[in-house]
Amino acid sequence: MPRVSFPHRVGHIFLVFAVRKAIIVGYTSCPPNSIPQPLLSLLTMRVIILPSSTEVSQRAAKFIARQVERKPTSVLGLATGSTPLGTYRELIKLHEAGHFDCSQTTTFNLDEYVGLSPDHGQSYSFFMRENLFKYLNIDLARCHVPDGLAEDFESYCVSYEQEIQKAGGIDLQLLGLGSDGHIAFNEPTSSLASRTRLKALTQQTRLDNARFFDSLAEVPTLAVTMGIGTILEARNILLLACGAKKASAVRSMIEGPISSFVPASALQLHANVTVILDEPAAGWLIKRDYYLACEQVQQGLEKGPHSSISWE
Repeated sequence: MPRVSFPHRVGHIFLVFAVRKAIIVGYTSCPPNSIPQPLLSLLTMRVIILPSSTEVSQRAAKFIARQVERKPTSVLGLATGSTPLGTYRELIKLHEAGHFDCSQTTTFNLDEYVGLSPDHGQSYSFFMRENLFKYLNIDLARCHVPDGLAEDFESYCVSYEQEIQKAGGIDLQLLGLGSDGHIAFNEPTSSLASRTRLKALTQQTRLDNARFFDSLAEVPTLAVTMGIGTILEARNILLLACGAKKASAVRSMIEGPISSFVPASALQLHANVTVILDEPAAGWLIKRDYYLACEQVQQGLEKGPHSSISWE
């Protein structure tokens, strides 16, 4: 498949945004159960609010397993950190129960610390092997994690983008959310058109991640990360956030203006984003009750005559 240049991609994204806005205006006066189901998902990001982080992990694991079940050759974009960890544990349970086969699945991780070898206990290569890959029937040759020891990062980052394109692009991208609104290691002020590259980590990010190291001094200052533009090219995006510390970033991402100061706000421009939150992470949302009502409608539609369209 030929690669679409990012300027054309941006044009497409803004067209989707304009169409979405037109649909919202056109259906504002309609009761939710009168809106055609294919249009319902265009009204907003799908925001799912669940009572606990455990339920967030379970729901997300089902979402990913369903993707692989429907398309065994899926290309998954994967994330690391404490929030995805719970999802991976639930995903392993589903795999052991025989719910999906990932022998033909390909994965690309979002990022990696610069200076850490794949065998370092805090590298994301190590994290993925120990917390997911070794429990699945996945071909490790199909599992890609950025190289934190690359000799020429400029050319390496170009090649990482090319590998994603050769694989057919990412079908489902899993994301966490930083307390300052970053996604992957795209720190505040990152270009919304950015590609895979080196990125200097903010002090806040290093402080947030210091709990995984013996001291703050050991936390790397650089990372190689997929860019926001790279992430927006995924066909579907699943973002998870748990805990009250994420509430401000969640609100800015969903209800705030699109801004490089909140990199995750760029997801408002994507046509297929699902956000799964626990109650504390959803605590600052102004339209929380609306999102809960929309989800009730969505669940009802999935049980109705058009249930072939499922988000779970």
